[in-house]
Amino acid sequence: MRGSRGAAPAVLFVVVGLSCQEIGASLAVLLFPEVGPLGMVMLRLVFSAALLLAIARPTFRGYGRGDWLAVAGFGLVLATMNGLFYLALERLPLGITVTIEVLGPLVLSIVASRRASAWLWALLALAGVVALAGGGWDRLDPLGVLFALGAAASWAFYILASARVGRTFPRLDGLAWAMLIGAAIALPFGILDAGSALLRWDLVALGAAVAVLSSTIPYALELIALRRLPAAAFAILMSLAPATAALAGFVLLGQELSPWELVGIGFVIAASIGAVRASARAAREAAEPLP
Repeated sequence: MRGSRGAAPAVLFVVVGLSCQEIGASLAVLLFPEVGPLGMVMLRLVFSAALLLAIARPTFRGYGRGDWLAVAGFGLVLATMNGLFYLALERLPLGITVTIEVLGPLVLSIVASRRASAWLWALLALAGVVALAGGGWDRLDPLGVLFALGAAASWAFYILASARVGRTFPRLDGLAWAMLIGAAIALPFGILDAGSALLRWDLVALGAAVAVLSSTIPYALELIALRRLPAAAFAILMSLAPATAALAGFVLLGQELSPWELVGIGFVIAASIGAVRASARAAREAAEPLP
């Protein structure tokens, strides 16, 4: 039973998980000059896959061709989402990158709500994106924005792929196999991007730290939180990611944001919360029996 006693620590778990994720992203940015964004993606996915396989110990048995194709698709989405995110992060501030990326699940929530009123949240999100540019897109790197939008679309596909695999594979098994496939896809690109830097154990160790901070700790805390919080409440808390990213970028990377950019981040957060609430309301109404 989810009570107030269990909800408070669960909220803290989500906040700590978000903080670890953005600290990991900040550390990744600091490593870009040494290993490159795609080298960083490879290190993150390789170490994340190794940790997940050690923890989950998934089995091969009992699955059909369609199940493995779904896992392969999930792995491709994982590699694509992380690759585009880090490529965007190389050209844009952390807070802006995460804000644009959040548009993916935001659009998915609006579509899932099946309400005309939900498109008001889409307009608010659009206003937020316009505000991000401070009144002019010339302040933002166009290629970085395209990478971030690609990461946003990939995140929406990640949610759909994760749900598909999660219905078939127990616990973390599907995610572990998908992470392994994603690491294999990222491997050649990462080796080309990082080159001889992969022979430096200090950089490899820092890559492992990014994997733990960006994937292992957040995934574990999110799983615990989901056992104590309703899904809608969890999704609303996750909508705060742009704010934690902007704060991490300011504190750890010295990335200052203009007042317009802060307003844009606020608009996208508000739109995300509104869309999640509308989607949850639509799901409850669909579940209610007809009179």
